[in-house]
Amino acid sequence: MTGSVLLAALLLLVGSAAAHGGLANYTVGDTWYRGYDPDQPLEAQEGQPWMVQRIWATIDPIFFVNDTGLACNNPGTAPPSYIPITAGDNITAVYWYWLHPVGPMTVWLADCGVSCEDIDVNDLNFFKIWEAGLLEGNLVEGIWYQKKFQNWDGSPDLWPVTIPATIKPGLYIIRHEILSIHIENKPQFYPECAHLNITGNGTAVPPSEYYAKFPGSYKEDDPSLRIDIYADEMKTIINYTIAGPPVWDGFVNKYCHQC
Repeated sequence: MTGSVLLAALLLLVGSAAAHGGLANYTVGDTWYRGYDPDQPLEAQEGQPWMVQRIWATIDPIFFVNDTGLACNNPGTAPPSYIPITAGDNITAVYWYWLHPVGPMTVWLADCGVSCEDIDVNDLNFFKIWEAGLLEGNLVEGIWYQKKFQNWDGSPDLWPVTIPATIKPGLYIIRHEILSIHIENKPQFYPECAHLNITGNGTAVPPSEYYAKFPGSYKEDDPSLRIDIYADEMKTIINYTIAGPPVWDGFVNKYCHQC
């Protein structure tokens, strides 16, 4: 698929529904992989040979850190197929639209072993390969990557990330999470997952201190989650700590701020 054809296909998927949003498709190079669409019939998508994304039933967020859907959304039903990608290549997450401007964005991988269809995602060891939060300014008036990610010209919002070049080949789940903190002390989690078949010659795996389980790794009282960014004292704060373990440093990623 050429770049112009790809863009035309993506533009057809721009939604008009109000509020929130979700990860609709993936691209690797010029190849487009269709994700799940909660606005279309489940029976036309679940189990289809082209499906690479775990099912997410609604664009509404997850509000609780102990929700089992925090791993790969709800119901998180496994797809039958995988996105093929070579270690060191980029994968781009495509959103129809994204409306919220405040909060961090993170990307995670988890090694499935022999199959991603048969595992319990709540038992997986996820590790973070990318993150971005507050880019400049203070918490109230500053620019977050989440805002920079948005497009208001009708084109899709694109989120490119590099798969670590040194990673051990295998079957993985890739997990994209947007955390919106625009409402006082009420974090909104938006996770979506897809299956990857990563090829390459690498042998690297992250040390255990980079691992996280969902739920389990986020704490209810984490000040990065339970926060009122509109409080007067927040206007003097210019640093925001993204929840969870650090980004795995087994590769160089130009999108990883403060690496």
